[in-house]
Amino acid sequence: MPAVAVLLGSLALFALGYRFYSTYLAKRVYALDPDFVTPAHAYKDGIDYVPTNKHIVFAHHFISVAGAAPIVGPAIAVFWGWGPALLWVVLGTIFASGAHDFGAIVVSVRHRGKSIGALAKDVIGTRARILFLLIIFFLVTMVNAVFAVIITGLLIANPEAVLAVLVTIPLAIGVGQVVYRRRSAALVPSLISLLVIYACIPLGQALPITVDPLADLVGADPTLVWLVLIFVYTFFTSRLPVWMLLQPRDYINQQQMVLGLLVIMVGIVVGMDTIQAPAFRSGLPEGSPPIFPLLFITIACGAVSGFHSLVASGTTSKQLGKETDARYVGYLSSLGEGALAVCSILACTAGIMVFSANQGTAWTDIYVDWAAAGTNPAGRFVEGVAGFAANIGVPEGVGLVFATVVVVSFAATSLDTAVRLQRYTIQEISAIVQERAAEGGVLRRSARFLARNITAATLIAVAIPFGLALVPGNFAAGTLWQLFGTTNQLTAGLALSVIAVWVTKRGRNPVAILVPLVFLAVMTSWALVVQLWDFAMSTDPMQRFVLAPLDLVIFVLAVWMMVEAFLALRKAFAERSAGGQGSPQGESAVAEEAPRGDEQA
Repeated sequence: MPAVAVLLGSLALFALGYRFYSTYLAKRVYALDPDFVTPAHAYKDGIDYVPTNKHIVFAHHFISVAGAAPIVGPAIAVFWGWGPALLWVVLGTIFASGAHDFGAIVVSVRHRGKSIGALAKDVIGTRARILFLLIIFFLVTMVNAVFAVIITGLLIANPEAVLAVLVTIPLAIGVGQVVYRRRSAALVPSLISLLVIYACIPLGQALPITVDPLADLVGADPTLVWLVLIFVYTFFTSRLPVWMLLQPRDYINQQQMVLGLLVIMVGIVVGMDTIQAPAFRSGLPEGSPPIFPLLFITIACGAVSGFHSLVASGTTSKQLGKETDARYVGYLSSLGEGALAVCSILACTAGIMVFSANQGTAWTDIYVDWAAAGTNPAGRFVEGVAGFAANIGVPEGVGLVFATVVVVSFAATSLDTAVRLQRYTIQEISAIVQERAAEGGVLRRSARFLARNITAATLIAVAIPFGLALVPGNFAAGTLWQLFGTTNQLTAGLALSVIAVWVTKRGRNPVAILVPLVFLAVMTSWALVVQLWDFAMSTDPMQRFVLAPLDLVIFVLAVWMMVEAFLALRKAFAERSAGGQGSPQGESAVAEEAPRGDEQA
């Protein structure tokens, strides 16, 4: 199969989804109101609530949700064949991810920019908030651990890319100062910054940067040194105002994403490479996991991802200038991530064979078994992109550094956002504990301290995933990725349940939300049971005594949350039947969620 046919067909379907399906969601399901005063205006504080141009918000949301996950998941899942992976990416993006991300932004905007955990309380019930927050805590912990390990592996394997990655930080701070101090447009400064970053590629090849001297000095492994540096960095950056580093770096990375996708796509068209992997792989190697349900949790981001709802309700909704921007930011970002996932599929089935053409390696030699599929998936994507870049005359070494810079930049942005979101989650959980703990007790005092102290909450947000990232072996890219994917898809299903109840209460048709909700509920529950059995039967103590109990806890929370969501949904249908569809009562409830222009005045 020509890679270009797959690429163009996927992009055509994405375009149709944005043109027609997102319009349907905007008008008939979410009923966007251009006059609604968003939380960014109503609660403007210059730190988290900042009214922002929709293109910059899009850049923040897109880069934060994209990260490394839509690259790594498909790079592993093509093990079963590129056909199932492609179908899930395309259909999941259009009908599940688009509705999920779009809806999470809208519901949060209509509820004062609250996080999805707090929304669960408002929409479903008090118990749902606690359950949701606990699941979110587990999810974000795994996100931070996995992304940190991926970044570390790429920087160690490609020290030529370190300089270009590091220079992004001061450049982004400079762009932030120019844009928000001088009130100027971000496009030109971000493009200039991008040129400087790529000018550092040949310099980085001449002067590769490693942490080996520091590792030798302190007597530590380079992996440990990189992990310490990464988490120390995120500790500080996650506390900065969003306009200072997060937003401007997102905007730079948006240009980088566009350029990266162009390099891949043009390379595919020029090279006319053929996909070397089977569409549906038969005769899987012994010990291979079943495609059902694991395909649908291996590819999380890039089809649908619960992490997106955390970003949508945690930071994006607080920056949205107009409610009608939610379609552009939420749905189009989903399509962009889906396009990246398609490119990952093609890079790992066609581009990688261009890269290794002189080595005489067959595709099945690369994906010889499941263990090999889970080993260094980001590295295979980097090699695939280098192969496509070679089709347009980019030297192989430059292509490798370029692709590494792109992947690390995306993963680092997601990591910054995730640590910030974890801090919010820890403080929300602490506030709940404070409310329920005995007056004057140690637990209540400790919870109050965490709920109010940003430094302490952030320290916990980085310390736990740091410990998880230190587990030796192929833990993060292999075993942990499965549990991360399951928890991620579970969170997506729970976010969809909040959206479904909210839509139903307003007398609108929730079918567009209920279909992906039911599908994800079935697949994630199934996957949790499969993984629980595998972990419990494993001879690896880490899997048996850490991952098995963790899987069981997440499964219990998931079932409990699903029951709460079902009861809330049934109640919402009953109330709608009693009051009539589109009743004035439902509309007045919407009006009370946040101030409109005249009320704010």
